[in-house]
Amino acid sequence: MSVTRGAPAAPRTAADSGPAAVAYAPVRVVDMDLTRPCEFRPPGGMGPIHPTAPVLALVRLRGRPVGLVGAADGTTPEELWRTVADTARRRFPLPRAAFPAARAVAPASPSISVVVATHDRPEMLGACLDSLLRVEYPDFEVIVVDNAPGDDAAERLVRDAYGGRVRYVREPVAGLAHAHNRGLAAARGGIAAFTDDDTLVDPGWLAALAEGFARDPGIGCVTGLIVPAELETAAQAALEQHGGFAKGYTPRVWSLRHPPRDPLFPFTTGRCGSGTNMAFRVATLRALGGFDPATGTGTPARGGDDLLAFFRVLTAGQALAYQPDALVWHRHRRTQDALRAQAFGYGAGLGAYLTGALVNEPRMIPALLRRLPLGIRYALAQARRKAEAETDTARSRRLALLELRGLLYGPVGYLRSRRRNRGSRH
Repeated sequence: MSVTRGAPAAPRTAADSGPAAVAYAPVRVVDMDLTRPCEFRPPGGMGPIHPTAPVLALVRLRGRPVGLVGAADGTTPEELWRTVADTARRRFPLPRAAFPAARAVAPASPSISVVVATHDRPEMLGACLDSLLRVEYPDFEVIVVDNAPGDDAAERLVRDAYGGRVRYVREPVAGLAHAHNRGLAAARGGIAAFTDDDTLVDPGWLAALAEGFARDPGIGCVTGLIVPAELETAAQAALEQHGGFAKGYTPRVWSLRHPPRDPLFPFTTGRCGSGTNMAFRVATLRALGGFDPATGTGTPARGGDDLLAFFRVLTAGQALAYQPDALVWHRHRRTQDALRAQAFGYGAGLGAYLTGALVNEPRMIPALLRRLPLGIRYALAQARRKAEAETDTARSRRLALLELRGLLYGPVGYLRSRRRNRGSRH
């Protein structure tokens, strides 16, 4: 993960550094466009609002995101907007003249099935669905996959609040890959877009994903930008400071035909995106057999389903595109315990993904072995640069250690998950 530009440092808390630590001051996350003076909006397409400092602003130019800017000054919303705008103009390489306008939906826009996996979080799910129903796209459906629910709260929510606008299906086997495969089976669209119940999607999300696929018929997967929806707690700010989910503001395309300067590519698919904002051509994903059910949150593997799907798209000879205009706002976990569990889960998911990659594509084993020596040196150099960028190096080391422990556990978790799946079929 790379450090998000403009992300505020997370002040230390008593849980981090002892009784003398400074309490965390919440930061309001806002959305703004340089062509709309003095206007702020909240994540997810609502507004306008009138925030006070401190804020973290997603700055756009004619609808397209250019970066994140933190600001602590400004006694009025107008002064705050000018402070953020001035900082953005200094920090980001904004064009002086023409800038591509936000896309218009093409008449031949492909049909899209949006799959939202959920597990016992009806309040979050409701906010996510509200944002999805504000999306500006002519042909899409929303499918909620209720994964191993403890009650019928999600089913009642979909039935009572959303009627025929949202489809509900239940997947009794726990695990995000199981849920995604259930949604894939139910999808009627030519493209399947996946997000989670802890997100808010931008109104232009689906149009931007469709634009990514329209670049080339050889693109089998498109991912998008993920930014925080809130920074109310020290744990949420710490995740952003540690790297967050953002992959930058420049469109990119990866393929085996034109590999990047990355000694471990295509094994480093974590650089390509995240499962909370990804879309696939339905025919491509079904031809690959869907997601590996031994991976994903809710299984012993803890994660890795998204990375393995990206890897298999690439090794099948298709390209993967990153489209920063395809924007999703993520509500990070709020507590330190959840942050630590998430750090371990990241590492475990990576280890599970690498194991699953070799199990599913054994022909890639020689390629991985050739890349390992240089790749290890490259990873160590990246880790040093990341640690140097952290304001709280002690917390960074703790999170990095948890990720490493998770990475070592990941292969074990993957194999346990495969055994569990085999046992459930008998």
